[in-house]
Amino acid sequence: MTYCVGMRLNKGLVFMSDTRTNAGVDDIAQVRKMRSWHVPGERVITLMSAGNLATTQAVVSLLDERTKAPEDRHPSILAAPSMFQIATIVGETLRQIVMRHNAEGPAAASPFRASLIVGGQIAGAEPRLFLVYPEGNFIEAGEDNPFFQIGETKYGRPIIVRSYDPAMSFEDAVKLLCVSFDSTIRANAGVDLPIDLKIHERDDYTTVRERRFERGDPYFDSVANGWAEALGIALAELPDFHF
Repeated sequence: MTYCVGMRLNKGLVFMSDTRTNAGVDDIAQVRKMRSWHVPGERVITLMSAGNLATTQAVVSLLDERTKAPEDRHPSILAAPSMFQIATIVGETLRQIVMRHNAEGPAAASPFRASLIVGGQIAGAEPRLFLVYPEGNFIEAGEDNPFFQIGETKYGRPIIVRSYDPAMSFEDAVKLLCVSFDSTIRANAGVDLPIDLKIHERDDYTTVRERRFERGDPYFDSVANGWAEALGIALAELPDFHF
C-alpha cells in the first residue's frame, strides 16, 4: 500500500508521497512514488502513483520514453499544449498498460489497477491538479475538491479536511501534510518513511523545491511528537463525561 496527497493552494501545488511498497509481510521494499518533468521557464509536471507497482513503473517509463522520442499517436507530455492534455495522455497510457496486463492475466477484477495524481503548470496557464483513475478517465481539483489522495487515504483525510485553507502558506501546508502522514503511518503498516515532498510555486518554472524526510528526520519527528502532545492536552481540556 502507499499514501500520496496532491494539494492545490492559492500559491501553487504541493505533493507528498511515501515510499513503502509490499507484496506481503515478508516482502517490503522502498520505491519512489513521485516523478517530475521540468522544462525551465516553460513547464513543470509532477506525477504520483499508487497501486500495482509494475503498472505504475511501466506508465512512468513510457511517459519518460515518449519525452525523448515522441510519435504522432504517442505525444509527449513535454509538448502537450495544456495540463488537461497532459492528464489525457497520462490517462490513456495508464489505461493501455492496465488493459495489456489484463489480456495476459485474470479476467476478473484487475490486480494490475493503479491510480495517479498528476499536476503542474504550463507558462501562461493556471496550475492544475488531476486524479487519474485506472480506466484512464480523470477529474480535476477545484474549490469543492482542492486536494486528492490515493492509496491508504482514510487515516490522514480527517486531518486535512479539518485544517485545509487555500490561502495557507507552503510551510503550513507541509506541516499539515506531515501530520496527515504521521497519522497514517501510526495506523497502517503499509505506509512508512521516507516521504518525498515537492512544491510547485505558481508561475515559477525555474526553481524545483523538493525534500525527502528520512526516518528520524528532526523536522518530521518534531511535528509528529508535537501533534501527539497537543492532542493529549486538548483531550484533557475537554469536558469530563459523567454517568
